[in-house]
Amino acid sequence: MIVKNRLLNFKDKVIYQDSESFLFSLDCVLLANFITLRLSDKKIIDLCCGNAPIPMLLTFRTDAKIFGVEIQKDIYCMGIQSIKENLMDKQVCLINDDVKNLYNYELCESFDIVTCNPPYFKYKSNSLINDNYKKSIARHEILINLEEVIKIGNYLLRSGGRFALVHRPERLVDILLLFKKYNIEPKKIRFVYPKRNKEANMILIEGLKNGKSGLKLLPPLIVHNSNGIYCDEIKEMFGDD
Repeated sequence: MIVKNRLLNFKDKVIYQDSESFLFSLDCVLLANFITLRLSDKKIIDLCCGNAPIPMLLTFRTDAKIFGVEIQKDIYCMGIQSIKENLMDKQVCLINDDVKNLYNYELCESFDIVTCNPPYFKYKSNSLINDNYKKSIARHEILINLEEVIKIGNYLLRSGGRFALVHRPERLVDILLLFKKYNIEPKKIRFVYPKRNKEANMILIEGLKNGKSGLKLLPPLIVHNSNGIYCDEIKEMFGDD
């Protein structure tokens, strides 16, 4: 069922979603706020963008042109609907295609920033997956895997461009090795914890194409206070209305 929700607390902004499918979640908000943005940035692309929460959230932080790529037509259409209603269509452009087809678009070294909230879980023929196929391909590496995402990120980024991912802590070593393989130097990492004294359940990582070595481990990001309420830093990401 298609529903129209507010886009967090950003005044008059909306997002169309399928309540029976995969709704955008906190990881998108965290990534949109984590990536380093500069006034000189001209073009950004978000891979596996879903219904475009990251491109839309980035419009509050930058004037750069923002692209999003989503393979599922119906989810792409919800993103288009939201972008038009939010009057963001002059800044945000969505592409309905497989990320792996971007090699055919002559976009080599065209972007200052690449972001991605990719499928988190490795996929094998015997993997336990959700009966809802839309949810399955959003969560599992059925249509694209981590190496393919990072490889295309390298192709799209100009030298000195930045690539940012949100992922699971158990994939950190894989990410670091693949960043190195595709000439993306890890520059900053932040671990995300659901509460204090809990294990991290997300990581945010940013790399620099052809960058020099020098990695910063940022302070931990705690999502909830002990009473279950969002911490102030998280609340600030939700808008000011």
